[in-house]
Amino acid sequence: MFSRRHPFLYYSLVMSSLFVVLILGISTIFSLSSSMISKNILSGQFSGQGNVGIVEITGIISSSKKLIKQIKEFREDDSIKAIVVRIDSPGGGIGPSQEIYTEVMRTRGTKPIIASLGSVAASGGYYIASATNKIIANPGTITGSIGVIVEYTNIQEILKKIGLSAVVIKSGEYKDIGSPVRDITDKEKKFLQNLVDELHMQFVNHAAEGRGIDSKVMAKLADGRIYTGQTALELNLIDQLGNFEDSIKLAGTIAGIKDEIIPVYPQQDKMSFFKELTQSLIKDINITGAVSDNFRYIIN
Repeated sequence: MFSRRHPFLYYSLVMSSLFVVLILGISTIFSLSSSMISKNILSGQFSGQGNVGIVEITGIISSSKKLIKQIKEFREDDSIKAIVVRIDSPGGGIGPSQEIYTEVMRTRGTKPIIASLGSVAASGGYYIASATNKIIANPGTITGSIGVIVEYTNIQEILKKIGLSAVVIKSGEYKDIGSPVRDITDKEKKFLQNLVDELHMQFVNHAAEGRGIDSKVMAKLADGRIYTGQTALELNLIDQLGNFEDSIKLAGTIAGIKDEIIPVYPQQDKMSFFKELTQSLIKDINITGAVSDNFRYIIN
């Protein structure tokens, strides 16, 4: 059989075929998305005729560049009187969440910015929301989860069973901390616990500052548990109950908009959309790894 005689060539051909199928799939999605974007532009959804800017934060928060750009553009646009940040996210990376938080804090001193919490706005999602002027959530919204977690997977026993052993050459004591091929030491556990505690306090202090709550009070609420929107209201973690439309109306009211309140979404760049989609898919299928990359630092 060809696959047995030339396993490497066979594998390469299979991967090449999968890559071609992937590219064709991306092209199809891009064509459909371009068509949808064109229709939206014609219908006015992405026109510049609105007065309340809408920024959507959905899914895992892994990057801040696009969202910061949207917030900044709405902040600097004189025709936009207020901004609504629609959040439907379980959280994500600490760095991106902090960067977006900072941009929101910078914005709320210039024009009203309201957070509208969807089905889930927890952890990094709440981190960002806490920086807005007001937070609106549904009674059943899942929010809170104020905390930090560092986790990794240990595959040491599996390697032993299949007869593999790892050889690690490192430049420093902690370079392979969290290695999946060995047990973690007590010293390393203490180091990581201190790291988590420091990041957790950053979260607590920022959320307390954004909400105008004493940091000690916020710390008691920040044990990682999740809250419903109803409970969050009672704990002063949000300001009122309501849906997305209520958030838009509140933004318009605070901004003093006398005429019709018209939401406007960021202009969608077709090429940027295609580039981001391609990079995301390639990233998902690209399995690489330095040992030091085994950790997932997430706000969760």
